[in-house]
Amino acid sequence: MKQYIATAFVTLCLLSSCSEYNKVLKSADYEYKYEAAKAFFTEGSYGKAATLLEELVPILKGSSYGEEALYMLGMTYQNQGDYVMAANYFTTYYTSYPRGEFTEEARFQSGRSLYLGTPEYRLDQTNTYNAIRELQVFIEFFPSSARRLQAQDMIFELQDRLVEKEYYSAKLYYDLGTYTGNSSIASTGNNYQAAIVTAQNVLKDYPYTSMREALALLILKAKYGLAKESVEEKKQERMQDVIDEYYAFKNDFPESKSLSDVESIFKNAMKYAETSASE
Repeated sequence: MKQYIATAFVTLCLLSSCSEYNKVLKSADYEYKYEAAKAFFTEGSYGKAATLLEELVPILKGSSYGEEALYMLGMTYQNQGDYVMAANYFTTYYTSYPRGEFTEEARFQSGRSLYLGTPEYRLDQTNTYNAIRELQVFIEFFPSSARRLQAQDMIFELQDRLVEKEYYSAKLYYDLGTYTGNSSIASTGNNYQAAIVTAQNVLKDYPYTSMREALALLILKAKYGLAKESVEEKKQERMQDVIDEYYAFKNDFPESKSLSDVESIFKNAMKYAETSASE
């Protein structure tokens, strides 16, 4: 695209000085329209550029301008914040031109557009999974790309968003504790057990997440809560599980800011274990 910058700049000057945008829209000169679209793109008038390119892309398909026009159209939507449309056009590009001039960049920008459009963790994360998949495919196709590390960083960030969602699901179970709602059947500890299983599954699926410590701490607290509320025949075994979890936490996070809470749990669990052993 660099070879067209000078031409686009001259065209932009003419368009700006003559206010010819409406004339451009009505023009049947597609080469002139294309130069105008590039000029608006260079200026940052992405809406005007997109309007022109939407008309031109099907007309220019198969021509020497076809690839660039389609790629540029994707960029106009990305720069306007319409990430769904941007991803669609980038996908159209690399499926239409699998060995095209902009194929590597289109695959990357498709994943990046999905990444930019992903919602906060409280909302449905379908788009997050799609973004991760698209970026992973980019890395598979272009393992030596200069964009590889950037794509990996985006994947890690998106995975942490999925972890965050699951973490708060596990924390909700933990906060519910022994609450059983309107159930007439006692289910003491079920919420603690759900918190443990949810957090453990997250660590299994995402072992390198930046939220490892928070998840490990939640597991320890949930195990202690479960042990405290257990019937006597299960309490000894579950308190021992708490003690084992404490040592695992201390080993993995020796400088944790939560050590005072962790030590308190350990002392209480040890007191019970020692009392039970002496009986």
